[in-house]
Amino acid sequence: MSVSKSDVSDWWTTEIIDMAPGQIRLRGNPIEDLIGNISFPQMIWLMTRGELPNKEQTNLLECALVAAVDHGPQAPSIAAARMAVTCGLGLNGAMASAVNMLDDVHGGAGEQAVELYHWVKDAVQKGNELEEAAAQMIDRWQNERTKFIPGFGHRLHKPEDPRTPRLLGLIDEAAQAGTVDGCFAHIGRAIQQTLNARKGKPVPMNIDGATAVIYAELGFAGPLARGLFCLSRSVGILAHAWEQMNQSERNKGPPPPAYRWTYLGPNPIEGSN
Repeated sequence: MSVSKSDVSDWWTTEIIDMAPGQIRLRGNPIEDLIGNISFPQMIWLMTRGELPNKEQTNLLECALVAAVDHGPQAPSIAAARMAVTCGLGLNGAMASAVNMLDDVHGGAGEQAVELYHWVKDAVQKGNELEEAAAQMIDRWQNERTKFIPGFGHRLHKPEDPRTPRLLGLIDEAAQAGTVDGCFAHIGRAIQQTLNARKGKPVPMNIDGATAVIYAELGFAGPLARGLFCLSRSVGILAHAWEQMNQSERNKGPPPPAYRWTYLGPNPIEGSN
């Protein structure tokens, strides 16, 4: 609630929520007007961006959120959630353990891909052809950041991530309808084509690359792309943690007990590896 200057009330300032006894307003909207009238993806948009999306924008955002919910215990965050449960943690602890693993290497590629896509877009706006800009920005990324191109390549899904064609097709439809521009879909495909040519084999655009196209098309900042991935993957984390709770296993580690790590130090135990 708006009040005069105060050392107490001005300790935190926000445009997100206002409250008084019996009243809650989110971005200026009474909570009772939002409940039952907007979807969860619309609420995410409203809370992070201060306005409500239209139906078409909502649908595209929801598609990205649905696509990234889970990738099984092979994903470190999912495995961490399940192991945490076997060590006695509750759902909140298991979820926190898993979400905290969604950083630059596992979970952060979407944010990085959005940044790379914008590099390419800026290069095109400066007069470069798309294919040339994609190649230049791949080189720049590998020189300034890492040899790994975020959003491309997959250890399991070869030659194609099954989620990507569907997501790109939805973006194409949205571009034809005027919901989005479509430029980031062209950029993503140009990067993939460049990588394919350089590697001499298909380099799939993965879920991070495909959802990054959607988030960039919808105008989300790169860091929010990571946050949205965390929200999406939290659904899978919750499901796996809950399932593990109902399996009654204790202290379950990464490999089965019969399999041990490889010891490389001095004086190895004979027959241990």
